[in-house]
Amino acid sequence: MIRIGIDVGGTNTDAVIVEGDRVLAGVKSPTTQDVMGGVVGALTAVLETSGIEAGAIDVVMIGTTHFTNAVVQRRDLAPTAAIRLGLPATASLPPMIDWPDDLKRTLGGHVYLAHGGNEFDGRPISPLDEAELLGIAEEIRTKGVRSVAIASVFSPVSADVERRAGEIVGNALPGVHVTLSHEIGRLGLLERENAAIMNACLRDLSSDVIAAFRNAIAQAGITAPFYLTQNDGTLMDAATAERFPVLTFASGPTNSMRGAAFLSGVSEAIVIDIGGTTADVGSLQKGFPRQAPMAVEVGGVRTNFRMPDVFSIGLGGGSLVVDMDDAVAVGPSSVGYRLTREALIFGGDTLTASDIAVAAGKAELGDASKVAHLSPDLIARARRKMMEMLEDCVDRARVTPDPLPVIVVGGGSILVDEPIGGLEIVKPEHFAVANAVGAAIAQISGEVDSVYSLAETSREKALEDATGKAKDAAVAAGAQRDSIEIVDVEDVPLAYLPGNATRIRVKAVGELNVG
Repeated sequence: MIRIGIDVGGTNTDAVIVEGDRVLAGVKSPTTQDVMGGVVGALTAVLETSGIEAGAIDVVMIGTTHFTNAVVQRRDLAPTAAIRLGLPATASLPPMIDWPDDLKRTLGGHVYLAHGGNEFDGRPISPLDEAELLGIAEEIRTKGVRSVAIASVFSPVSADVERRAGEIVGNALPGVHVTLSHEIGRLGLLERENAAIMNACLRDLSSDVIAAFRNAIAQAGITAPFYLTQNDGTLMDAATAERFPVLTFASGPTNSMRGAAFLSGVSEAIVIDIGGTTADVGSLQKGFPRQAPMAVEVGGVRTNFRMPDVFSIGLGGGSLVVDMDDAVAVGPSSVGYRLTREALIFGGDTLTASDIAVAAGKAELGDASKVAHLSPDLIARARRKMMEMLEDCVDRARVTPDPLPVIVVGGGSILVDEPIGGLEIVKPEHFAVANAVGAAIAQISGEVDSVYSLAETSREKALEDATGKAKDAAVAAGAQRDSIEIVDVEDVPLAYLPGNATRIRVKAVGELNVG
């Protein structure tokens, strides 16, 4: 199968063509303001470089930061109504209680509490009130709001009430986008509700972005289906991505980590992805990024849908280097995409981390004579500072005392050429486009996160049930059943709940079934 992988970043849009386990070609194209121009440019360039006809492409995988940036920058977000089912419980903490004020104002602050919801074992808190929901729907109609998020207490355990509420609201408001929290988030009402609201406010934007991707692929002459990468390193089809745009959050670092594992052949490691402005650091387990065990903030909002345990520091190829009296500072400010204009090696007047790497003879980039005047002492201190920053990251990312290798990828990885914290570094071929490679080799996943009462069944049967449901979810998403494997299992006893309850989360992954 011949795949194209694309990663749309803030500075560059990377594209690769992968056949089997071989990378046939990889290119970088400047990201354009409309994003789609950069995608067309990258597709055209990678097809020309590889010599492969557009008709020979079997599938296209795209990773994008578009939706994350929209939330962080508070742009292109639709007014959204949040309906919570749980009265008379939960009234003391209404929806969006912990949101930043500016983001809450952007979405309009349309918050409603209604009866419904469940206890942890599925027993109802209160009956669903259809007349109450119809009244809320009418108020939403009068306000002209076209996106609705519905969250019910313990809906991951029993989603019937949430589904029924979605039907009532959807029938009363034709054409309105309705997001149900159990389809996105995990246990934890506020964080799951936040994820649903965030997804709902992105639905209009997702329709536009998916349509633009589809047009860009068609413009390049490719008729193959396309998928978007999720933040767990796997794929979803275009229709699913349009419904659940939040699942693309943090897919860029995730793609880089998956690409690093594929290119290096190492499945247990620490990965450092260095770009123009930041370095993203995380831990690989079985070839996938370790998942964050706790709630993750996106744009100042706590959410609990699956996210990689990846953190960033302000160190990249464009990071500013400032020589002070008693120390040298590297980052977090960066020239970013202006590197080829403002760095010394390109005739600019700004000292950057890339200038230091070239001056030290560790990289061939630009005109080395432009940095010949830098003092050996400054070069040594700057390089030492960069290595100290990376060593701190590696220590933070380590989850085992074992001497794991450190895989370094990304265009900014020219800054690294020696062991980090005493650990061996691996810099694989095609390291500069590892993010696009990660998109190209992504698989299909299915996940289940549920609470079981062991008073009614055994732990073995509960695990078997969850595993079967995870595999079925992967097949439903487009995975080949005979290729599915279980890559993650969590079994956490919930001592604070009666009935010997336990929370089981299972993740299954399989190869894409293009047919």
